[in-house]
Amino acid sequence: MGNRAGSQELIQLGERIRQKRKASHFAQEVLAEKAGISVNTVSRIEGGQAAMSVEIFAKLVEVLDADANELLGRNTGTGESPAYKMISRILKLPPKKQKVVIQTMSALIDGIEGIR
Repeated sequence: MGNRAGSQELIQLGERIRQKRKASHFAQEVLAEKAGISVNTVSRIEGGQAAMSVEIFAKLVEVLDADANELLGRNTGTGESPAYKMISRILKLPPKKQKVVIQTMSALIDGIEGIR
């Protein structure tokens, strides 16, 4: 039964990756090239026929511009929050730009809190 549950999770993960790939308008070949894996590997992952390393999963998350928890089927509810979406955008910026955004946001929050 453990194998069945594990394989069902792989199938569901593969389906979520497939859906995200299609939403990104990538063919399997394009995703494979961008992720540095073979088309056969993409096909097997999407079909739930192959597990993947953490490195490959991380690369797929990056290439698909996806939320890892969402792909894993772990919707924590925070994905709906505008603040969470903003934090996700900030984290994708280079460190120097992150610093500028954080300083700007801190100044804005300080100003708003001073109004109270």
